[in-house]
Amino acid sequence: MPRRNSLQAKIEDRIAERSDDVFLTREFTDLGGERQVLRALRNAVKTGSLIRLGYGVYGRTFTSKLSGKPLLFNKGGFVGAARDALTKLGVAWEPTEAERAYNEGRSTQIPVNPRVKVKGRFSRKLSNGAMELVLER
Repeated sequence: MPRRNSLQAKIEDRIAERSDDVFLTREFTDLGGERQVLRALRNAVKTGSLIRLGYGVYGRTFTSKLSGKPLLFNKGGFVGAARDALTKLGVAWEPTEAERAYNEGRSTQIPVNPRVKVKGRFSRKLSNGAMELVLER
């Protein structure tokens, strides 16, 4: 149990009061030094209150009733969390052509793999377990 005035407790409080499900490391740098914040986020991942999606990108979790393991908590699943992360990082993105065709009713094939068309430069990898966001140019 962390002390109430520790950096770990401050980060957990900020996560609890925020309504979004994706967090960037830079959102917590006002609470302490970069190394301290990274250590506290690493501990939060270890305890299961956060899950690491990529470099400097973390997602809120909930505990699975079946397995007891932490799972990503986002209304849109991993794809929704990855899109939230791209938006927070300031990366311009749009749905792929296959997803647009399905949403407009031009196709009956449901896009299964998480893909996003990125406008501009972006080279980070966003993943959750075996799922990885595929970037199209």
